[in-house]
Amino acid sequence: MIKTPNPTLTFEEYLTYDDGTDNRYELVNGELVMVPLPTADHSDVIDLLSDTFRAEIRTKSHPWIVKRDVGVYVGTAPDTGKDRSRTPDLCVITQAQWNGLKADKKVAAVLRTPPLLVVEVVSPGSKKTDYETKESEYKTIGIPQYWIVDLRKFKVSVLFLVNGNYQIAEFTGNQRIVSQAFSEFPLTAEQMLAD
Repeated sequence: MIKTPNPTLTFEEYLTYDDGTDNRYELVNGELVMVPLPTADHSDVIDLLSDTFRAEIRTKSHPWIVKRDVGVYVGTAPDTGKDRSRTPDLCVITQAQWNGLKADKKVAAVLRTPPLLVVEVVSPGSKKTDYETKESEYKTIGIPQYWIVDLRKFKVSVLFLVNGNYQIAEFTGNQRIVSQAFSEFPLTAEQMLAD
C-alpha cells in the first residue's frame, strides 16, 4: 500500500474525499493509503468466492449480499485516536446494511456496522497488514468471520469470533473449507487456490 501526501482526514471527510482519480484508498490513522490493483490470481480467487457465496445465499434464501469495493469503518486507532477504514477484498453484508449504504448517494460505500464476513487475499506487500493489523481491527469491531486467503502459502485461514477473540482454522490441500456462515461451502483449499 502506498501512503499519499495528503493532510490528515476525519472519517466524515474520507467519506466524501475525491481527488479526481479512480484510485481507491483506505483510511489508516487519518491518512489515505492507496489500495493497489489486484494481481490476476488474486482477482480469480475473489471471483470464485463471490460466485460460490452467491450460490449458497440463493440456495438458502439468506437476505445477504456479496460485495467488492465496500469499505468498513474500523474505529479510531488506540495510539493516535485517528480514524481508520478498510476496504476488504470481499464483504458479505445484510440486505439492510446495503440499503443503508444506498440511501446516501453522496458518500462512499463504507459500513459503520460490522459485515457478516470479510475476505482478504494476501498480497506480497500486505502480509503483515492482513495477518496482524486487520485481524486486530476486524476483531475489535466484532466481524463474526474473517477469511485470509494466502496464495503463496497455499492456505486459507478462517477466523471465527468466539467471546471477543478469533479462533483460527487453517485449510490446505483437499480439506473442505468450513464456515459458520456458509455451512455448505463446497470448495477445498486446493480448488480455491488452483491456478
